[in-house]
Amino acid sequence: MTAEEIREYCLEKNAVTESLPFDEDTLVFKVEGKMFLLLDLVSQPPSFNVKCEPEKALILREKYTSVGPGYHMNKVHWNTVSCDGSVPKKLILSWIDDSYWLIVKGLPKKLREKHIKPQ
Repeated sequence: MTAEEIREYCLEKNAVTESLPFDEDTLVFKVEGKMFLLLDLVSQPPSFNVKCEPEKALILREKYTSVGPGYHMNKVHWNTVSCDGSVPKKLILSWIDDSYWLIVKGLPKKLREKHIKPQ
């Protein structure tokens, strides 16, 4: 996957914004102000950080060499994924979806009901 494909996929989701709060090389995607994906704009192949349930994060790291602990993130809850072609695109997209929905589920009920619609 390319960085642009990842960006476009994230922006298709409800209530998502993008910004460069840390530096010009790290594009951050948020839902209701909460980060769900950080995309490294300069790495080749592209890489990104996504939130993950702790048990699943460990399983993915053991199963895929392109998945590691979240770079500069809480290593219990975040993974870094390198899009080196070793993982099918469909699976990568599912990890992005998981990260998005983990954040949505953690939002206050009023925000979930007001802004987030099932996709």
